[in-house]
Amino acid sequence: MNWLSDNFYVLFDYITSATLWVWIGKTALRIAVIIIFAFVLKNVGKKVINAIFKERRNMPVKLSTNRREQTLKNLLNSVLSYGIMFIAIMMILDTFNVPIKTMLAGAGVAGLAIGFGAQSLVRDVIGGFFIIFEDQFSVGDYIEIGAIEGDVVAIGLRVTQLRSYYGQTYVIPNGNIDIVTNYSATNGFAMVEVNVPYESNIIQIENMIEETLQSLPEKYDMFVGTPVINGVQALELSNYVLRIRAETVPVMQWAGARAIRKEVKEDLFEQGISIPSPRMVVYPHDEQEPRLADR
Repeated sequence: MNWLSDNFYVLFDYITSATLWVWIGKTALRIAVIIIFAFVLKNVGKKVINAIFKERRNMPVKLSTNRREQTLKNLLNSVLSYGIMFIAIMMILDTFNVPIKTMLAGAGVAGLAIGFGAQSLVRDVIGGFFIIFEDQFSVGDYIEIGAIEGDVVAIGLRVTQLRSYYGQTYVIPNGNIDIVTNYSATNGFAMVEVNVPYESNIIQIENMIEETLQSLPEKYDMFVGTPVINGVQALELSNYVLRIRAETVPVMQWAGARAIRKEVKEDLFEQGISIPSPRMVVYPHDEQEPRLADR
């Protein structure tokens, strides 16, 4: 009982001593200063980064695309935030006399051991650096990775997020990105094949379609130049196939193909030329001549 009471008085004296409260006050003040300094440094750093990219945007010669600048700016802001947070935590731990050097040395050894088991994570991070700094694609680009395609929503050091045409969001590890098709990097080409019946005059049909194609750049802003007819692509059972090729602005080749199909179909229909439908030949038992039946 005396041992318990003696320890209680010792603890009570320690809690009520001025030395403890002075240390608590100094420690709390130092932590508050560290947090405020980190907050101010983070805001100043973000303003500096934004000012740098704003100055680059006002330069007469554009060194990179706006989407890539936005991606790099977001990445630098993230690195700045994590770096300042790490330094602030180390300074706070040092306030409590935590052996920082010993912790860092131990973390280095542990990191080396963990690195062998986290090779996929390291591969993802390295892949993210190459994607960003080589400008393989940027946020807002429409790309295809394997069997997945969509708009780039976000690019991180570990994963890339795509949003498909139907609204699905795909999260792809950067280390798994091998071959990328970037539809936003250059102009696209709309390829359209028109079925024309053999009964029609091919020269007449080509002249009609060329007149239609000449008017498309004035109707649609997506076309770069006038679409052209490549010629007869194939000879089918009941029709031949004309191929049309049109250069469009990036990511608009599919809309351009739809516009070509619409305009060509309408003009041919006005000229009395219909798109051929599949046909089959029927041989009735009571007739000598074959009879054509539409299907």
